Amino acid sequence: MNRQHPAAMACALLWAAALLASPASAQPKASDHAAHQAASPAAADVNKADMAEGEVRRIDKEGGKVTLRHGEIKSLDMPPMTMVFAVRDKTLLDSLKAGDRVRFKAVNEAGKYIVTDIQPQR
Repeated sequence: MNRQHPAAMACALLWAAALLASPASAQPKASDHAAHQAASPAAADVNKADMAEGEVRRIDKEGGKVTLRHGEIKSLDMPPMTMVFAVRDKTLLDSLKAGDRVRFKAVNEAGKYIVTDIQPQR
């Protein structure tokens, strides 16, 4: 039996419900992950050790969003998963392409997950 983190299961259920409710929606919204509890956003921004690792799956430069398959994000108490993040500054996306391995920092601001720093690992 495959045991998953309860938060990951909740996210999967929210994502599935969103797909069933809106078949035209191809991606879950970052706000669908509101069940995760975040450390203080200020605390997450202070320490570079809070950076997580991931892989860029999709980039939406116009919308200011990036889909990341990521490992655990300790500062957000978030298990590994694939999800869409907003980016604080759209120029962060200029040097990225799908398939890039990255280190990134994200915060939870009012239930919205936002990437504040992202760096390709070349």
